[in-house]
Amino acid sequence: MEKLEKVIVENGITYVLGEDDIYYPDLQLPEGTNYNIGKFGHMRCEYPKEFRHGYYMELVFEGKLNEYLHDIDEECHEMLDRIVEKMKEKQGVTEQLKAENQMLWVGKMNNIIACAEAVVVREVVYV
Repeated sequence: MEKLEKVIVENGITYVLGEDDIYYPDLQLPEGTNYNIGKFGHMRCEYPKEFRHGYYMELVFEGKLNEYLHDIDEECHEMLDRIVEKMKEKQGVTEQLKAENQMLWVGKMNNIIACAEAVVVREVVYV
């Protein structure tokens, strides 16, 4: 069996040998765009990949996908925080309730967060 080189360059693109003996392009994100992507960003990534493939590929080729998903994720978290606060106020979920009846508070908070996440997903992630 012949020994394969670990790195090759063809047409100006560097390829690295993977553990499965397949060469993969050594692609890097543009400098300063390596953002952490959260739950909503990952969910959003699947939507354009499947339903707006041209736009998705444009973001990938321009090196803007990571930044785009990061911005979506931040927008979703900000919206989630606003909705949770409004729902807590309307339903009377306070720190006093938390001190008096912690199990009731936890149940109400779980319900509020689940409802708020459903709104965020419907309004921002899958649009």
